[in-house]
Amino acid sequence: MKRKLVMVGNGMAGVRCIEEILKLDREAFEMTIFGSEPHPNYNRILLSTVLQGNTSIEEITLNSWEWYEQNGIRLFAGETVTEIDSEQRLVHTDRGRTVEYDELILATGSNPFILPIPGADLPGVTAFRDIKDCERMIEYAKTYKKAAVIGGGLLGLEAARGLLNLGMEVDVIHIFDYLMERQLDPTASKLLQRELEKQGMNFLLCKETAELFGNGRVEGVRFKDGTEIAADLVVMAVGIRPNVDLARKSGIAVNRGIVVNDYLETSVPHIYAVGECAEHRGVVYGLVAPLYEQGKVLAEAICGRKGRPYEGSVVSTQLKVSGVDVFSAGEFMDGEGTESIKLYDEARGIYKKVVVREGNIVGAVLFGDTSEGRKLFDMIHRGDSLESLSLSLFAPISTEGKGSLVAAMADNDVVCGCNGVTKGAICQAIAEHGLKTVAEVRDCTNASRSCGGCKGLVAELLEYMLGAEASRYATKETVCSCTDLSRDEVIKAIKEKRLTTVKEVMYVLEWKNEEGCSKCRPALNYYLGMLYPGEYNEEVESLFVNERLHANIQADGTYSVVPRMYGGVTTVEQLRKIADVAEKYNVPMIKLTGGQRIDLLGVKKEDLPRVWAELGMPSGYAYAKALRTVKTCVGKQFCRFGTQDSTGLGIRMEQTFERLKTPHKVKMAVSACPRNCAESGIKDVGIVGVEGGWEIYVGGNGGTHLRAADLLCTVKTEEEVIEMTGAFLQYYRESAHYLERTSKWVERVGLEHIREVLFDVEMRRGLLERLHQALAATKDPWREIAESEELRQTLFRDMAEKEPVPAE
Repeated sequence: MKRKLVMVGNGMAGVRCIEEILKLDREAFEMTIFGSEPHPNYNRILLSTVLQGNTSIEEITLNSWEWYEQNGIRLFAGETVTEIDSEQRLVHTDRGRTVEYDELILATGSNPFILPIPGADLPGVTAFRDIKDCERMIEYAKTYKKAAVIGGGLLGLEAARGLLNLGMEVDVIHIFDYLMERQLDPTASKLLQRELEKQGMNFLLCKETAELFGNGRVEGVRFKDGTEIAADLVVMAVGIRPNVDLARKSGIAVNRGIVVNDYLETSVPHIYAVGECAEHRGVVYGLVAPLYEQGKVLAEAICGRKGRPYEGSVVSTQLKVSGVDVFSAGEFMDGEGTESIKLYDEARGIYKKVVVREGNIVGAVLFGDTSEGRKLFDMIHRGDSLESLSLSLFAPISTEGKGSLVAAMADNDVVCGCNGVTKGAICQAIAEHGLKTVAEVRDCTNASRSCGGCKGLVAELLEYMLGAEASRYATKETVCSCTDLSRDEVIKAIKEKRLTTVKEVMYVLEWKNEEGCSKCRPALNYYLGMLYPGEYNEEVESLFVNERLHANIQADGTYSVVPRMYGGVTTVEQLRKIADVAEKYNVPMIKLTGGQRIDLLGVKKEDLPRVWAELGMPSGYAYAKALRTVKTCVGKQFCRFGTQDSTGLGIRMEQTFERLKTPHKVKMAVSACPRNCAESGIKDVGIVGVEGGWEIYVGGNGGTHLRAADLLCTVKTEEEVIEMTGAFLQYYRESAHYLERTSKWVERVGLEHIREVLFDVEMRRGLLERLHQALAATKDPWREIAESEELRQTLFRDMAEKEPVPAE
């Protein structure tokens, strides 16, 4: 008969322990897991990448709902254990559920530490610890623009990077005089600060927060020295505290964490603790590698196979902070009885330090070049002598004649520190299982499954093992986690099999999730529309909510309405309509946008159809993956420097390409001279008037990933501008990934390649023919809404239904 195993907590350390138990004996236990969050097990380390917009919640999920089911595990998500009866071996939950156990694992993790200061409970103040915090910050950033992050550690800096990506101004407040003091020494920290300042972060060091202030919601931060700053959003990232409340209430020995022995046993029989909540030999670990080591020891002990005890961990940190590589391990601070060897290359941002005590290597810090990090960690772990350190580590960096790092590694060298996976284990898995991609190596060996810092090394190992074949597999990017197919493979299959609906694509191509997700459904909807202009009927249920409701949802649940003003030019009649509508529907804010239009903010959802009908103006598509706006300067008609009619050309371009669906939003600008008053140099397509013609720039971005546009070509006439712009847009439509901006697309495919395509007369003609087909198939829903009461009622019905795809 199976024993009953209950685990309290559904986080990374606890579920890894369950995975280890399943490896040892799948039939030993009847397993039940309680998790307070309404999600399956996910990678908390990668929450910052979700905040930064690089990944989705689905992509950081470690164990899907199906995994629990397949392994016979009962998961009660969104349910919290409130009481343990260790005499009767029962746990009780906040939903009135009682479950028996034979063995109980506490994996309750940690709670974020919130400074006990006035104003900490104001709306707009949040921690950064879980999915809910992440979603809250993303919503705040849609309305508010001034953020303060309290805490200059790793979590605080990752939060700050994410908020910058969301378009916020960010102040990082830190009580110490340098950043990441737990992972870096002062020299490495100052180098990091310099790099992060270049990215737009502002640092307030040696600042102690006294209070947060605001009327109804947070408005600023006041410090103990009397100074203060404004802030619409305050993120507390000042540390974590082991979650020991349940253990303490249940009579289990607690110090800083839940006290455990070398086999992770607590003071109460049959109850164990693992992860951030556990205290072993006076130490509480927050990094994932020690927690996974604990999980392995506990799994063996609970299965009755007590082997090597857990004796503590030498911790190391190898990670990328906002794009900057850093590494530290062991005793990396200079102190009494230590000596150090250093390399400091300020010009190239490289810093290396190895710390020695009594002739043995005890610690290291690397900044900028961390390629030797794993090797140094192994040397520190073994206590190697200084003589074993190759001074080539401190030689000037050169790529010439540099051999393969992975080829030089020994089979027992660790590649993935988080999961303890060696080079030999990865190579063996590649050979035995025919692994071809980093994702396949991750799923088979766990290498790169946690922080992801070793992905580069894993990719190098694939190249080392597969040779020339590696390039065919290693760079493959799937549409999303619902499929193993790439964008190109999906489009090819749609054409070959003549698939015509989103559901049909997912069914025929054997989608893992038959309903798809918020990443693939809008993408498939776009690809079908791009491939079959005029034939494909757009699936409303596969649109983002903003596109479905023809307006941008705001933080308070109201909407933003932006009518189109071609080239930023308006009339008295349009202004009068806007004023009348704003007055009639009590629009709380009327704002001029950066794209030279008027934004009506705070429109109620139920008023949207009538607002559009009464405006009688086309939409500015401020919500769409399409042409947003064409910004113009006043041109030669009024400006004494202008060489061309920029306003006229801008209006013509906007009227030509409006409503054209594209992989991501497209912004354009037309400037009448090189003074560039319309900011043409940072647009997806920017036109600059010169004597006798026009310069066409492409691939610019004025957002958080700032990129200057590249000069595509120079032409003489407005007709040529329209033609080259149209060909560029159509090639972008046909070859970019969904949600890939032109700035990323141009970098990926290369400007010279784009020129080869567009300058080929036959290829350009084909692109323009397909573009005209797409333009001919576009409709103007706004005029239809204005003229049809039936359409307005249909829109009302659509609004009443649940939107399956959330706003981005």
